Amino acid sequence: MGYSNKDTDDFEKLRIAFVEITSKFGSIDALLEAMGLSDMPTAQRYGILFGCLVFVSTVSAVVALLIMGGSFQRIKQQAETGETTIVAPHDARSQRPLLLETLLDARERMMQNCVRHERMQGSTKLMSMLANVAPENRKVAAKDLLQHDESKGFEYYIPPMYQENYYKAYRTCQDKPGGATLPGRPESRFEAYARGFAGCGPYVSDLYRRSYGRMYEAICCANHKTDDKYLELWKTRPADIVGRYVRLEALDDSRHLKELYTLTSGEPGLQNKAFDPEEVWSFQPEGPFKSDEEMAKSFVFQHMPNEAAFAIVHAVTDRLMGAFLLTNDDPKNLTIQIEPPLMQAAFEGCPEQLEAIFLMMDRLYGYGYRRIQICIDSQDVHKRKLATRLGFTVEGMLFKHKIVKESSRDSNIYSMLNSDWNKGARAALFTKLYGALACKVDAANEKKEEELEEQNRQLVAKKLKEAEEAESSKLKHE
Repeated sequence: MGYSNKDTDDFEKLRIAFVEITSKFGSIDALLEAMGLSDMPTAQRYGILFGCLVFVSTVSAVVALLIMGGSFQRIKQQAETGETTIVAPHDARSQRPLLLETLLDARERMMQNCVRHERMQGSTKLMSMLANVAPENRKVAAKDLLQHDESKGFEYYIPPMYQENYYKAYRTCQDKPGGATLPGRPESRFEAYARGFAGCGPYVSDLYRRSYGRMYEAICCANHKTDDKYLELWKTRPADIVGRYVRLEALDDSRHLKELYTLTSGEPGLQNKAFDPEEVWSFQPEGPFKSDEEMAKSFVFQHMPNEAAFAIVHAVTDRLMGAFLLTNDDPKNLTIQIEPPLMQAAFEGCPEQLEAIFLMMDRLYGYGYRRIQICIDSQDVHKRKLATRLGFTVEGMLFKHKIVKESSRDSNIYSMLNSDWNKGARAALFTKLYGALACKVDAANEKKEEELEEQNRQLVAKKLKEAEEAESSKLKHE
């Protein structure tokens, strides 16, 4: 047939085919009669006709876009070479042009005139502030914390307001436990809630303290095994921030260095296949590293005074999954920056990654921070998606923001305000992680406990007023 010529393009083939059809049937009416549609009402016939035209035009538009967009050409290239033609984000970063030597020389010269703040290894004040607190002697029985006369003091260190908060939470959970009592352990739920509530420290908001305490209670008291596990964890590692999927540990080279190096070096491990370490380190200021000793001297374990670093540990397997840093802490303006987590590409977008950031964000807002920022390389597609999943708002792009590995970097700035967090962002992320029912229960618990605390405050105020009136009346009679 005439339309099967190899030299004829696709559109010419369609035109020839249409001519062949019309020439065979003579007219559109003859075509409709051949299809058995000539007896239909005119409106329906034209409806079918225009439907066919829409279908043909849609298919033609899609084919045209595939051709003009180069999809067919890429498919042909992939079939011939066996390699993908779409550049991966980390490969795109490696293809950036390097800065001119004159600019690099200028940077080196000007940095010699700047005051450099030395990085330090180990825990920073910010890490200590954000970690949980606990008594020095954690083998002490709960009844000692409940019955001890605080005015007499303890033989061991007790964090400020710890006993007061522990007692308050224990009694609250007795009145309103978060679930069924574990068989044979009637007080385990009360103690778990009290540990979580008091362990937040004396300076977080009551809203955060109650929510974290209830989540900690639910995690610990799921069954006897979890109760034993988290009680032992509290005795050995009381500073860890506990979640359902992960827990956050202060990053420590003696505990996490070798495992983090193995995890991000590209070597196969467990069920993970070998991968390109540039997937993890391409957008970082340093890395990949040749050894764990080299990593120990990098920004991962060497921190400025206004920085903190936390390891992400899987709650069930206790294996390290990654780490993340807090930088640019500005307590004067109550702002801080979270750096994207250092994790394998296979973990991108997983619940563990989201919960790790959620746990830290919730605690930061509980301490009073007003704004949390994430600064992401404009070519880092995966981390930009992460910021969106977390509910951050895009503020804009900073062109030529940084020099990373001797090439220019543009940065996308994302932020979350405490007002947005309290008005729905927290609830949305909580629902995404734990489900709508868990979010509803969390909100109901918060409402009930807030009402109970308000009643207690009014009762205390009433008793104080009555005591003052009785004292005043006594003085008058005297």
